[in-house]
Amino acid sequence: MDIGFIGLGNMGAPMARRLIEAGHKLTVYDTRNDAVAPFVALGAQLASSPQDVADRVETVIASLPEPQVVAKVAVGEGGLLHGKCIKRFVDLSTTGARMAATIAAGLGKRDIVQIDSPVSGGVAGAVKGTLAVMVSGPQADIDTVKDALSVFGTVFVVGHKPGMAQTMKLANNFLSATAMAATSEAVVMGVKAGLDPSVMVEVINAGSGRNTATTDKFPKAVIPRTFNLGFATALMLKDVRLCFAEAKALGVPNEVMSAVLNVWETCNAEMGADADFTTVIQPIEKRAGVTVGKKS
Repeated sequence: MDIGFIGLGNMGAPMARRLIEAGHKLTVYDTRNDAVAPFVALGAQLASSPQDVADRVETVIASLPEPQVVAKVAVGEGGLLHGKCIKRFVDLSTTGARMAATIAAGLGKRDIVQIDSPVSGGVAGAVKGTLAVMVSGPQADIDTVKDALSVFGTVFVVGHKPGMAQTMKLANNFLSATAMAATSEAVVMGVKAGLDPSVMVEVINAGSGRNTATTDKFPKAVIPRTFNLGFATALMLKDVRLCFAEAKALGVPNEVMSAVLNVWETCNAEMGADADFTTVIQPIEKRAGVTVGKKS
């Protein structure tokens, strides 16, 4: 399949590579020359702009960091909307349901279909092809791209209205963010009381408190103090903010979301937007006066 791919960052690059390895022909675009060079070396065609991508292929996939960036690429000046060939836009980014609906309406004026397809599973999942791929859009267009999306992981069709997959992604990432925040407080409390954090995680993983932070993130990045899972604090904060805003817009209770949002706002302010999201524990450690790490 001929596919355009825009956004070759931490998540986009391994997904684009998997498409090439699966035999798809790519036309790529990124604002950074160093990002596109490896793909050109693998045989991908280089485009000069999003519109140039959309002039060449019917299906364009994007993996971008911010809703405003997605909007600019899709419907802004020099964007996909103005392409001569494009028929569908597959958005792997996390934009929120309202932005997805806005972009879908804009593209719809030129009979371009938007397929929302945010993913979950992190950089490791993108490399291995084990992502959860959440999809919403017209079924006929989903059928057209489903085989391509399946190289990223397991495809879940969650609905057909614009934004439904975005809502699914926000619910998922809110739970992930909550697990990290809550586990950080719980383990810091235990360490302050004299418990070994490694033993704590073992016990939790054998009991009812088990979650993605205790099974994966704490053993891999927090207790070893590497903080290197490859997802920026600013991106997690963006997702929690979007989830909180969506809950408010829908009139859904959001007390827990509000508390979790405060934790991530603090992490972003104190650790920096580019810090790995696993550093969310560090402001909590600082206030408690302890460090969570392997016992010597």
